[in-house]
Amino acid sequence: MKLDLLYEVDVPKPWGKPHPWGQREAEQQAYKDTLEQIKLADTLGFFTTWHVEHHFREGRSHSPAPEVIIGALSQCTENLRLGFGVTLMPHAFTPPMRVAEKVATADILSGGRVEWGTGRSTPMEQIAFGVDREASRDQWKEAIEAVVGMWESEYFEFHGKFLEFPRRMVTPKPVQDPHPPPWMAATSDGSAAVAGSLGLGLLSFSILQPIQRMAQHIKQYREAAANARPITRVKNNRVAAYTLVHCADTMEQAEKNGIWDSVWWWYKNLAEFTIEWELPHLSTEEQDKIFPLLKAQTTGDFDPRGFSDADMIVVGTPEQCLEKMIKYEELGVDQLICYVQFGHLPHESVMRTIELLGTEI
Repeated sequence: MKLDLLYEVDVPKPWGKPHPWGQREAEQQAYKDTLEQIKLADTLGFFTTWHVEHHFREGRSHSPAPEVIIGALSQCTENLRLGFGVTLMPHAFTPPMRVAEKVATADILSGGRVEWGTGRSTPMEQIAFGVDREASRDQWKEAIEAVVGMWESEYFEFHGKFLEFPRRMVTPKPVQDPHPPPWMAATSDGSAAVAGSLGLGLLSFSILQPIQRMAQHIKQYREAAANARPITRVKNNRVAAYTLVHCADTMEQAEKNGIWDSVWWWYKNLAEFTIEWELPHLSTEEQDKIFPLLKAQTTGDFDPRGFSDADMIVVGTPEQCLEKMIKYEELGVDQLICYVQFGHLPHESVMRTIELLGTEI
């Protein structure tokens, strides 16, 4: 099992100074820290660094333009593969021809190190971009077919259900032949099976769930992949799963770094954001069912250490982290995506996490 990194560019509040200066300074520092951390990881044997495309997600993800980050990394790293985690494919986000252009450009600048993740996003972002939510999966699939056609043909035209594209030469072409490995983001059993059936790698973005459920997720993917009808000529039968990771020399040091507050911030931010923007129509009872730990924590019935005790996250000394990581390998995970920059963790502690993972694990 290889170790990857994932960056959403967390910029947690409070931002210190009044708007807009506090936000600007916090974002600028987060991007500076991100580049410094990844440059260190490039020297220590990590496999891929993944970069999300998220919009309007205050606090947890200030990363709407992964192609820009990957372009910068292409010039200051040599070994890491550079992953789009993901490009949003419904046409209102980005027309397929623009996806083809920006991913191929990144592949050239990186010397053929790009991994191409794809996805559809969620209602909050889709609504703001005018995406037809009912047609989003069909658009995603058609866009993939169009993009690989643009890469593999000198001149290309496409007449689909959603895209009408006249004969043109789409430039540039990627370094990797015939194109970068394709992936699909998935958060449910059904989505995992779709990825497997289409010959796409599985980016498992489910988190804070029992690892036995992840095992089922992977099993459904593998079963579908065994009888795949690949949507591209690059069949990618790999599982990459992510989780929060923090490694320190001692557990005492991890706690001094504020690990449990940062873990809780991550869960609380995700829950509150989802309830406000994705599921506002649900009753309080329904919301409590989806995010039960919010209520449990307010009544003192939950401690974020429980996530670690159940191996949903990887926290501890190198020995403790290795023990937990082996359990993910045994589930069939090919690449463990380590989300190391989250919450209020000091930059120095994230650098130490990366150093320990690279040198001792």
